[in-house]
Amino acid sequence: MLAIVFVLSIIVFIIAYRFYGRFLNRHFEIDDNRVTPSHTDYDGVDKVPTKTAVLLGHHFSSIAGAGPIVGPIIAAVAFGWVPAILWIIIGSIFIGGVHDFSSLVASIRHKARSIAEIAKEYMTPMSYKLFLIFIWLSMVYILIVFVDLTSSTFVAHGEVASSSTFFILLAIVFGIVLYRYKISLVRASLVFVPLVFVAVWLGHQFPLGLESLPEYFQSNPGRVWNIVLIIYAFVAAISPVWILLQPRDYLSSFLLYATLLGAFTGIIFGGFDFQYPAFTTWSDINRGTLFPILFITIACGACSGFHSIVASGTTSKQLNCETDARKIGYGAMLIEGLVAVISLFTVAMLMKNDDMINQAPLAVFGAGMGSFLSVIGIPLEVGISFGILAVSTFLLTTLDTSTRLARYILEELLNLNGKKTRYYSTAATLIVPIIFTFITLYDNMGNPIPAWKAVWPVFGATNQLLAGLALLVVYVWQKRKGKQTIFILLPMIFMLSMTLWALTQLIYQSGFTSIGIISAILLVLAVILVFEAVKIVFFKPIPVATK
Repeated sequence: MLAIVFVLSIIVFIIAYRFYGRFLNRHFEIDDNRVTPSHTDYDGVDKVPTKTAVLLGHHFSSIAGAGPIVGPIIAAVAFGWVPAILWIIIGSIFIGGVHDFSSLVASIRHKARSIAEIAKEYMTPMSYKLFLIFIWLSMVYILIVFVDLTSSTFVAHGEVASSSTFFILLAIVFGIVLYRYKISLVRASLVFVPLVFVAVWLGHQFPLGLESLPEYFQSNPGRVWNIVLIIYAFVAAISPVWILLQPRDYLSSFLLYATLLGAFTGIIFGGFDFQYPAFTTWSDINRGTLFPILFITIACGACSGFHSIVASGTTSKQLNCETDARKIGYGAMLIEGLVAVISLFTVAMLMKNDDMINQAPLAVFGAGMGSFLSVIGIPLEVGISFGILAVSTFLLTTLDTSTRLARYILEELLNLNGKKTRYYSTAATLIVPIIFTFITLYDNMGNPIPAWKAVWPVFGATNQLLAGLALLVVYVWQKRKGKQTIFILLPMIFMLSMTLWALTQLIYQSGFTSIGIISAILLVLAVILVFEAVKIVFFKPIPVATK
């Protein structure tokens, strides 16, 4: 049964890419005769025309992170696997895919400017400033969550920490070989892609521990890794994209492909079946009601506002031609949906009383991947480490991409210029994650909990609200052009209504706490932005734009 549902999911995604993707191409009049900003505004640092395979790897690695792993597992445990898989498939095709594709196209049609800058042109100056603040806050929440998740993974799995370190060094050398020595992508890939899997093996041979550090750090290994990861994010975010970002993401895409292939083989031939209940409850005691909590818990994998920032912040600056938008914008979202389905199955194959259900989502995913890969003869422990390493690779990508994007946003917001600006804006962005490294957060019962678990509800709501607001900007742009907008309007209304509802619940449940206060601020910002858009569309008619 598990295999049948998996195959059907793949078929649905393929059909969606072929037919709905073609519809999106026609609507946005995709044409390779238009030269993309990576060519017209080439600068050798951020705006660099990139081969489709490399950019697809970079874009997917940037948007994925642990989102399509963590969200589906949490949601499946809380509500059952059927509501989760329905939202993943429907959301990826008709909401997330439209959101990602349209954000990317909107950016390349406006000189690779961010979705916030587009809001400035089509809405109001206030909308622009509020949008920048909202996006910057979103990036900060993402950094807090993913720094803590990566740190926790490295503490629990020293072999993953060392494999990740080898992988980063490998990516830097790969970038130098490609861009300095002009070795062809195919020839370099034949050497470096196998070395990625050698790095996995080396990690097992030389697990990275913190035993040699002073006793204080040994008692706080998570804090040490937090600091190391924040330093890494700073260095990676200010470096040219060709030296780490592009090559690392391209190589990590092969980890993804191996993960998908291994999971596909294991699911098809492993004889696994659904054990976890298809549906558990309408209201989970720890999470809340299925509507709207399901739709903010599963963000990446169905729809994610972070994708619009990646699409309009880095990917649009590297897109080689317009026809690549469908492959990278829409295609990557569907691939992420497939990853989310696989993550979901790592819960669906467990009994409800299985001890693994209470483990962290990354541990659940790793155990599931270990089971899938054991079908093709890979030892269980190696399979588990491989699954966790694949996720950790995407976590590292999310860290430096989020930091780079937050840097862009802060420079826009404060109108900063100059060669040294990137150092100051990057450092300013990382101040809040550093603070969270040195504080302890508690749940409603007064028990200490990891930062990622405390911030996840706000992260999910912020992320999904950002998606609704990005669709709002695209809607206004298309409305001003006199184009059909119903396929943008309906997803926009759904995402805004679900996330505003969820934020209201969070405010009620959290009260006068940091989570409640942050939720209230986000709610106010979102309502103002929606009100500004309504004024533009319905009360202040503007001549149709020509772009």
